[in-house]
Amino acid sequence: MPAKGKHRRTRTGPISRGILAAGTGGAVLALPLIGATGANAAEQAAPAAKPAAQSAPAAAAKSTPRTYSVVAGDYLAKIAAKKHIKGGWQKLYKDNREVVGENPSLILPGMKLTLGAKASAAEATPSKASAPAEKPAEKPAEKTAAPAAEKTATTASSDSGASESTSSGYAAPVENPNVTTQYRASGASWSSGYHTGSDFQAASGTSVRSIGPGTVVSAGWSGSYGNEVVIQHSDGMYSQYAHLSSLEVSAGQTVTGGQQIGLSGSTGNSTGPHLHFEVRTGPSYGSDVDPIAYLRSHGVSI
Repeated sequence: MPAKGKHRRTRTGPISRGILAAGTGGAVLALPLIGATGANAAEQAAPAAKPAAQSAPAAAAKSTPRTYSVVAGDYLAKIAAKKHIKGGWQKLYKDNREVVGENPSLILPGMKLTLGAKASAAEATPSKASAPAEKPAEKPAEKTAAPAAEKTATTASSDSGASESTSSGYAAPVENPNVTTQYRASGASWSSGYHTGSDFQAASGTSVRSIGPGTVVSAGWSGSYGNEVVIQHSDGMYSQYAHLSSLEVSAGQTVTGGQQIGLSGSTGNSTGPHLHFEVRTGPSYGSDVDPIAYLRSHGVSI
């Protein structure tokens, strides 16, 4: 008969317990010990990999420059103002000269402009053809036809029968020009005692065009003239367009003869919708010359 006393069970280590479980038919119970260990290790390793994966998109986003797709009615000064480009339209043109070409006033819908970084030569070609990419066979035709279509549209918009001289590049400021108040007409309505320009009949919203190639000197509100645009031309003369209802150009922008610069209206000191048009030797009031005589000297029949 065994002696009385407490029976001390022999301690077993982790390995022995695993074997014991296997020996009692619990082989399945022994395996989770190994699986759990592997899972814990995987969970500990996973967080270390996440930051690297998250940092990659952030780095890519920082290195990718912003782009803008040109739409109808856009011009460089308008885009630069809307996108807050430091350096204005000049910086935007400098960065995208390979895309735009030699004429900064001729940008076509579908062009991809790089904002805030210089576009490379490699980016220039696909940017022009990116819109019709689904039709590769038509790319060559579209590249050559687009500038021609743009020029045709400009010519059509400035065409007014005998009002445009294609040889000089000058045009009347409105289609079918009809002068309602002549230059130098006298009267108390004008502070100078006479009319410093010529008034053209133009219902509100009529297209107003630059009479010739040049650079916009100012575009905005100008007291009694309301909304006005002043353009300096290549011969050193200036043209002024007043009482406009809306402006489509801004200072510093290059324009061509016949290009739309705004819409007629009755802003400022005006008795009704019309276009007040002046030609000057300087950009400011008081340097006026006969605007009709100037247009005729450039081949425009009025």
